Amino acid sequence: MGRSGQVLATAKAEGRAALVGYLPVGYPTVAGSLDAFRAICVPGDGPGVDMVEIGMPYSDPMMDGPVIQRAGTAALNRGVRTRDIFAAVEAVASTGVVPVCMTYWNIVDRYGVDAFARDFANAGGAGLVTPDLTPDEAHDWLVASEDHGLDRIFLVSPSSTDERIVSTTQACRGWVYATAVMGVTGARQQTSSQAPELVSRLRQLAPDTLVGVGLGVSNGAQAAEVAGFADAVIVGSALVKTLIAAEDAGTPDDLAALRAVVADLAAGVRA
Repeated sequence: MGRSGQVLATAKAEGRAALVGYLPVGYPTVAGSLDAFRAICVPGDGPGVDMVEIGMPYSDPMMDGPVIQRAGTAALNRGVRTRDIFAAVEAVASTGVVPVCMTYWNIVDRYGVDAFARDFANAGGAGLVTPDLTPDEAHDWLVASEDHGLDRIFLVSPSSTDERIVSTTQACRGWVYATAVMGVTGARQQTSSQAPELVSRLRQLAPDTLVGVGLGVSNGAQAAEVAGFADAVIVGSALVKTLIAAEDAGTPDDLAALRAVVADLAAGVRA
């Protein structure tokens, strides 16, 4: 099952879904992003996220919506580097929360697949979400993840065939990432009707697989809705928006809004 899958299994044993929070490393600065990661893990009076998905900014982010693209582009312009991901992993792990990384594959391939897996695992990372890597093309990653004890979280979407869902879940270790909508990330007014249908297909085709649903959740009510049928609720843009708003207001170090959104979402998965 792996460490990240255990997070979902533990939440499930508590009768709820896990809350996974996404933030990109390097925004508003590398140091500022480390503070933000710690803030969503330990937000204050209430519970924080159960797991952190650390995003690695990339120049051609095909899955990222406008909010995450804006933060990622700013991070790249301000000098974030691949090695900064390991500092982010260490910051999250130091709070006791399990970190995974969402990264486009070219970054890992350029760094060196085995070297990235080694350094990521040594920093305390649990696994990678790889949106542009299919299991068919993942031989090097399958080997490296086995060698370094890391989870493999591949993606399925509403357009995935039954055969693709079965082969993808078989290649996963930990859990599978179900994209709730066709398109890019971004908070939406309503959750997707395709999400429960996709999770239902996953339950039938791969009943032992834990499922995290991402794309579109922005508040506690939506988190509660998705938690009713998924094992994890993944939230990114709603969190990143608070960091952008703080920077636009001239107070990039103010994490109060970020903490408030996490509190709302954490209450939602526990409703």
